[in-house]
Amino acid sequence: MVSKVVFGRGCFNQLGDILAPKRLNTKAPFIYIVDDVFKGKSWLTSRIPLSYDDKIYYISANEEPKTSQVDELVEEIILTYKERPSGIIGIGGGTIMDLAKAVSIMITNDGESKDYQGWDLVKHPAIYHVGVPTISGTGAEVSRTTILTGPERKLGINSDFTPFDQVFLDPELTKDVPKDQWFYTGMDCYVHCIESLNGTYLNSFSQSYGEKALELCKEIFLSDTLTKDESEDKLMMASWHGGMSIAYSQVGVAHAMSYGLGYLLGIKHGVGNCIVFEHLEAYYPKGVAMYKAMRKKHNITIPQGICADLSDKEFDIMIDVALSLEPLWENALGKQWKKTITRGKLKELYLKM
Repeated sequence: MVSKVVFGRGCFNQLGDILAPKRLNTKAPFIYIVDDVFKGKSWLTSRIPLSYDDKIYYISANEEPKTSQVDELVEEIILTYKERPSGIIGIGGGTIMDLAKAVSIMITNDGESKDYQGWDLVKHPAIYHVGVPTISGTGAEVSRTTILTGPERKLGINSDFTPFDQVFLDPELTKDVPKDQWFYTGMDCYVHCIESLNGTYLNSFSQSYGEKALELCKEIFLSDTLTKDESEDKLMMASWHGGMSIAYSQVGVAHAMSYGLGYLLGIKHGVGNCIVFEHLEAYYPKGVAMYKAMRKKHNITIPQGICADLSDKEFDIMIDVALSLEPLWENALGKQWKKTITRGKLKELYLKM
């Protein structure tokens, strides 16, 4: 679990004070991995406390992080600096935070990041790493995984060394998020709750966080009583609680199938969850009905027909990715899930999308 967190409007201004004691020496820089949407936006970048050899890497979040991207960035950092960095700070959405987590792990672990896709494969603790979400919903700020697209699969580096050492939850940083993106990432949080609360892995820990996150999502996406500031504050906490709800639980059908879409078609995770969730009434009837009410209320158009022209080979690739995520299926349907989830059933669902 994340050991330290600060919350509140303007708390990003504490970044310099909190990082200062963590600096190893003047030659060990802090590396900032920042969503390139903020390049030239001084309201945020001027508050990044650069000193000595600290450096900002502006990274596009148009595509989700790849293992090759992680390896290239780690190699550049190692070759550029004589000493190991004092820490990695990710400032952005789920893509940037996952990238920051992965880089911090691979600086201390040999080989390629694709070798660590899976559960508890990391051998050595990551260097100090900090998460600063600028959009709410993914739960990447709190989770023990970093989702990467590798040469063979889309799968997280799931380990006790993955979670951030420090997180800044400053709702002010989410003020410029476009409406569609706000909805898609918010629905990622919502789907976390539905899949956790309806899963076979459910326990009191995951249930308490999941129920609170779901309560917040209903208020944010279905009521008309919140101010913009209140909505931003509550969605940031819903994201946190939604991420915590799967810390001792798991996600389910929507996430498994969304990973297939992401791997083959490059569909962003939040969008992919929505595309899949449209067709999962058989698994989450009440959850899907509420999701559709949220979509309708906010007048969001979900992409359709994305699988219409795929070949049998391409369907097989997506199905292979989805089926490889066995803990997700077991959480959704129990230990005997293979009796009901067949390749034909998955292709039938994908054909609807």
